[in-house]
Amino acid sequence: MKTAPAPEGARHQTQTQYSNATAGGYTERLNSIRAALLEAGIEPANPDALLSRLADAEGKPVRFGTASKPRSKNGWLIAYHDRGLPFVVIAGDWSTGAETKWVAGTGDTLSPAERRELKRRVAEAKQVREEEQARQWEARAAAAARQWHTCSQADPLHPYLQRKGIQPHRARQQGAELVLLLTDFSGKGWSLQTIDEAGNKRLMAGGKKAGHFIVVDGPDYPARVLICEGWATGCTLAEIDPAALVLAAVDCGNLQAVATGARNCWPDADLIVCGDDDRQTPGNPGATAARAAALAAGARFALPEWPPAAPLHLSDFNDLYQWQKGAR
Repeated sequence: MKTAPAPEGARHQTQTQYSNATAGGYTERLNSIRAALLEAGIEPANPDALLSRLADAEGKPVRFGTASKPRSKNGWLIAYHDRGLPFVVIAGDWSTGAETKWVAGTGDTLSPAERRELKRRVAEAKQVREEEQARQWEARAAAAARQWHTCSQADPLHPYLQRKGIQPHRARQQGAELVLLLTDFSGKGWSLQTIDEAGNKRLMAGGKKAGHFIVVDGPDYPARVLICEGWATGCTLAEIDPAALVLAAVDCGNLQAVATGARNCWPDADLIVCGDDDRQTPGNPGATAARAAALAAGARFALPEWPPAAPLHLSDFNDLYQWQKGAR
């Protein structure tokens, strides 16, 4: 393992779009709202159908499918109207974390009373959407628990395990798919990840991932905690260091939340963020996120130590293990 300093990570922020369509009609405002959604990375599967439902979204969220996940209804939108025209629209995509706030007119055209009313409506919309999101997450957590308890122990001869050269550890299986439980630090399950025989991974639609993780293996009261991205990488780490507790954060964007949560849970543990070394990707997102997570959590940071002959497409600890095994 090798260490390196950690830069600060970037945070996603909600965009606010101010439209100059105040003097225009209903169609102009709809076109402005449509453009604001797309600019924020929120692409409804059927934009016309969504915009025709703005009246239904008055003060409460309307759910909709997105172009990338048309059946999941991870998109949400709340609208407020003034004299029959949309005045404020707040929308987002729970699957990506994208959010935007569209406001008709500019701040210069609003009176002090209108600004106070706008602030009140935005705060009200925030509370409504957070309550709706919490209800969705709880419903998916219950579904994840039900499915998890119907699964059997994973077959050590599962093709994905054989290809990765790893043991199943705490994984379960349903049909041909491996099933992995995402939990919080209290042990409550929130979502599932499945892996089929070809290695295709899928997260439960609508499940809560942020700050949650897969417990790969290890003791309940650890002296050392290893945090990585993928579950297969975590299995390799658990087999290299069976005394450590290994947590898989699923992806690099979730590393910091899991690492800081682990530090709060085990303040005296030796915490190591084991990053993917995405050497062929501009900016090396795996290493960059791992450094930032380690810095935020007061942890150590590690990347695979590549021998000179190691191919550049290798990126994680499982890749290194598999290549070294084949090179012997």
